[in-house]
Amino acid sequence: MRSHEKRVNVCPRTQGKYLVSVVLTAVFAIASLFGTLLFSADAVAEAAESQAVAQVGNATYASVQEAIGHTSMKNATVTLLTDVAESVTITPLKGMRNVTFDLNGHVLQADGSAVITVPANMQLTIVGPGTVAGGTQPAVDCRGALHVEGGTFTSDATLMRFAETDETSAQGSFSGGTFTAPTLFNLLDDAKNLGYVTVRGGEYRGMIPAGLNTLALLSGSFSDLSNLAPYLADSLGLIPGGTSGDGMGDGMFHVGDLAISSKQTLVELNPESGLQRLSADDLLTLTGTQLNGIADYRLVMDSDQLQALNDQIERAMQAVGKKKAFEAVSQNITITAVRNTSDDDFTDANAARSSGMPNGASSRGSANASGGAGMQLRTSDHDGISAQVTVTIKAVAEPEEPEEPGKPSNPEKPEKPEMPRSGSAVQALAIISLLLVIASAICAYATVHLQSSRLHN
Repeated sequence: MRSHEKRVNVCPRTQGKYLVSVVLTAVFAIASLFGTLLFSADAVAEAAESQAVAQVGNATYASVQEAIGHTSMKNATVTLLTDVAESVTITPLKGMRNVTFDLNGHVLQADGSAVITVPANMQLTIVGPGTVAGGTQPAVDCRGALHVEGGTFTSDATLMRFAETDETSAQGSFSGGTFTAPTLFNLLDDAKNLGYVTVRGGEYRGMIPAGLNTLALLSGSFSDLSNLAPYLADSLGLIPGGTSGDGMGDGMFHVGDLAISSKQTLVELNPESGLQRLSADDLLTLTGTQLNGIADYRLVMDSDQLQALNDQIERAMQAVGKKKAFEAVSQNITITAVRNTSDDDFTDANAARSSGMPNGASSRGSANASGGAGMQLRTSDHDGISAQVTVTIKAVAEPEEPEEPGKPSNPEKPEKPEMPRSGSAVQALAIISLLLVIASAICAYATVHLQSSRLHN
C-alpha cells in the first residue's frame, strides 16, 4: 500500500520534467529550422545577385543582351553591374531607337565578335568610366549612330568600324574617352564610305588611315603625328604636348586653335584670257583659303567687297567685248571665320533621312558651301578671325587704228618715167648743150667763110 502511494506521488513530478524537456526540444527545433530557412533565403538572394550582370531601372538581368531587350521609353539606360565577356547587339523593344549604356566602372569584353554592334536606325550613347575591350575583335561595329562620352576602348585590330551604304549612313560622335588600337577608325566590309564621324575630344593612340574623307577632327589629342592621314595632319594645326598649358608635355599632339590660311593672297586675272563672275566658293578655291580643320566654323566673304569685285569683272568683260581700253584695278576681299549655329551633328542626317534625301546629303552640301565640314560643336577662344586676299584685274589696251590702204594705179595710163634727177645727169646735159652751141658756132663760121671766098673769086 505504501509503495503504491509513493509511485503516485513521484509521477506528477517526473511528468512535469518530461513536458519541459519536450517543449524545449520543440522550441530549439523550430528555431533551428527558422535559422536554416533564413540562411537559405540569404544564400539564394546572394546567388541571384551574383548572377545579375546588368540593370535597367530596378530590374536586374543575367546578361547585357537581355537587359537591352528590356529597355523602354521610361528606362532606356543599361547599367553594367560586373565585368563580363559578352558580344551584344543594340536591339531594344520595338519602337525604341535610343539606348544609353553605362559602363559603371566595369569591363565589357568581346565574346566571338565585335563587343558592341549598332544596327542601322539605332542610336547608342556610351558613358564611362569603364572599358570596352575588343581583344582580336573590334570594340564597336556601327551602321547607325554612336555617341561616346567617356570610357576606355581597346582592340588589337581595328577599334571602330563604320559603314555608309546605299541604304544608310553611320554617324559617330566622340566627346571624351581613351581610344587605343593599331587602327582607330575604318570601314566595315560592305561599306562604300565611312559615314560621318566627328572627334570632339579624347585621347587617341593609333593610326587613322587615308581615305576617310568624312572624318572631322575638331579637338582631342593624338599620340603621333605620323599616325594621322596626311590630309588630316596638314590641316589640323596640331600643337605638340608641352608647348601650351603647364609646359610639362604628355607626348600627345593637341588640335590647335582656330586659324585661316591662304595658298595665294594675291591673284591676277587676265581679261583677254576670259573672265566670269566669282562666287564665294570660287574665290576660296582660287586662293586656296581654308580653316585649319576646325569644322564647327565656316568661311564667309565680305559681301560688299565681293560685289565690288564682280562689278569690276563685268566692266572688264564689256571692255574686251567692245574692244575698248580698261585700266588695271585691284580689290581687297576679307574672309572671316564665323561659328555655325547648329550644335547637333545627328540633326542633318536624320532630317535628310526623314525628308527622303540621300543619307548625309544635307551635311555634305553644307560642307561644300562653307569650305569645311558640316555643323559641329567646337568653339575657339577668339571668334571672328579673318584673312585678306587681293584680286587684281589686268589692264586692257585700246586697239590702234588700222592704216588706210593706198589707191590702186590706173593700168590704162601708164605712168611716165621720171627723169633722173641726180647731179651727174644734169652735168651731162649741160656738157651736151655746150657742145651743141660750139658746133653751131663752128658751122656758122664755116658758112660765113665759104660765102666770103666765093665773093672774092
